[in-house]
Amino acid sequence: MRTLSLFFAMLALFLTACQGGSSSQEQQQNEEEAAPEMKYTVTPFSPSASYPDAKIESMAFTNGQFDFTLNQSDYQLGVQTPDASQKMCANSAKGQHIHLIVDNEPYAAKYEAKFDYEIPDGDHYILAFLSRSYHESIKTEGAHVAVKAVVKDNGITESKPINMPMLFYSRPKGTYTGKAETDKVMLDFYLVNAKLGAEYKVKAEINGEEHLIDSWQPYYIEGMPMGENTIKLTLLDAEGNAVDTPLNPVSRTFTLQEDPVEQ
Repeated sequence: MRTLSLFFAMLALFLTACQGGSSSQEQQQNEEEAAPEMKYTVTPFSPSASYPDAKIESMAFTNGQFDFTLNQSDYQLGVQTPDASQKMCANSAKGQHIHLIVDNEPYAAKYEAKFDYEIPDGDHYILAFLSRSYHESIKTEGAHVAVKAVVKDNGITESKPINMPMLFYSRPKGTYTGKAETDKVMLDFYLVNAKLGAEYKVKAEINGEEHLIDSWQPYYIEGMPMGENTIKLTLLDAEGNAVDTPLNPVSRTFTLQEDPVEQ
């Protein structure tokens, strides 16, 4: 009798274990089915030439002309970044440059420290940062200037540092041609007063497909089709809500096209 009771107890234990395993497998299968298949891959950019001492010491805008002062360092405008040939993405033949962003407009690439520019009268958010020749931003504190400025008659009459968390879109931009430029497209953006991780994240919507980014660095995007593509970037808070800050979110439409010579 005792042997029979022991048999039924072991049988019940076995059936319970099987049911538990089946439930676990079903849960895993349901999770896999619920997760959407991603069209695009977003992977960290390869490590880049470092310019830790590069610095914008001053920025002035008067009479329709910007005038930047850079410190003496290994970084120079108008020269090729040494590892440009290794990056497998679009590169500027004119070399390293300043990215100038006014509000949420596409950046202007400037290869000299002085250049003409027009800004409408009014209040504007102005960001300038040093860029490598392949358009990757230098993300050190000294390599950028970010101000809220009052502009009148193409000159800054008042300015103060931006003191709120903000996200500025940099790349992709414009038109990319040929396999070397379209297979891997660099995603790069600039953050002011926002550290990604537990407190902030960036939601990147690539043609509507959502990717969550929690580390401030450039990324390779692969798998985008030829033709027009759109990326929308949103700075999120710890709860996953869009941060209530100017120019958030921001989006760009750009074009990938085949090289006619390669066809």
